[in-house]
Amino acid sequence: MKKDFNQIVWNEQLAEDVRKLIALAISEDLGLSGDITTLAIVPEGVTGQAVMRARQSGIVAGLVAAPTIAAAIDSNLKWESYLRDGAILNGDLDVLGKISGPFRSILNAERMILNLVGKLSGIATLTRRYIDEIDGTNAKIYDTRKTTLGWRRLEKYAVKCGGGMTHRTGLFDAILIKDNHLAFGASELAVDEKYTPAIAVRKAKQYGQKSPIRNKNGEQIPIVEIEVDSLEQLTEVLPERPDVVLLDNMSPETLRQAVKMRNESCGENPMNCEFVELEASGGVNLKTVRAIAKSGVERISVGAITHSAISLDVGLDF
Repeated sequence: MKKDFNQIVWNEQLAEDVRKLIALAISEDLGLSGDITTLAIVPEGVTGQAVMRARQSGIVAGLVAAPTIAAAIDSNLKWESYLRDGAILNGDLDVLGKISGPFRSILNAERMILNLVGKLSGIATLTRRYIDEIDGTNAKIYDTRKTTLGWRRLEKYAVKCGGGMTHRTGLFDAILIKDNHLAFGASELAVDEKYTPAIAVRKAKQYGQKSPIRNKNGEQIPIVEIEVDSLEQLTEVLPERPDVVLLDNMSPETLRQAVKMRNESCGENPMNCEFVELEASGGVNLKTVRAIAKSGVERISVGAITHSAISLDVGLDF
């Protein structure tokens, strides 16, 4: 690939996201009174341990966050991971990790750790199912911004654990000209200059070259992408050589035509051509994704891998 979005990896920023989420989780789960069942049943000072087991097959994600959650509950809790994020789970026999320390604190931390690992593992597992469906093609699966508020970086991390690719993390991360931007450019609101999709790409590339805006790695904004919903619009924007063209809600046959048009746009010297990658989006599910991938597009963005993933079943056994 010529250029790509910043790819999510586990770092201190994600650990801080976990700390913020757990602060909210502690407030909603323990309130002002604490775990009144555990306070009534378990004597203070008792210690113990529990192991986390997978109760179904899939791909694990989120184990790296477990120590952060444990420490937020009680600094005396200790977490030990037996697997790495991205590992394949075969079912009931898989032990993911062990938590030990004050028994009351283990019970307080139990649901928070299980919820996070289950949610992220569900995303990683669904992502892998999409990747398996397109095996043997040149396409890659990308996530979207259709994520849970406050969980975006964590959910995109889970996509990476499942083998997927990170699309832009936020509005700050890349230029993506969508249909509503084009609607603005064609409306009376654009009083200075009305513009076509081609002009929009030109303006975006000029902004990226001149703007002091940098991505989170301190690099100049690397990607200019535009969404089109017809082959006519694709014909118009290809000469402007955006980095990526998003082909919205197109059939596999139309996508194949788009790939042919893109390839022919380079003329007789494709090696000297500034390559434009094509991204399919809209109408993507497990039944359609292979036909989409076989059209020849390089990228397929799938909102479902984050907004429709079902949590993986994991539990703590004491």
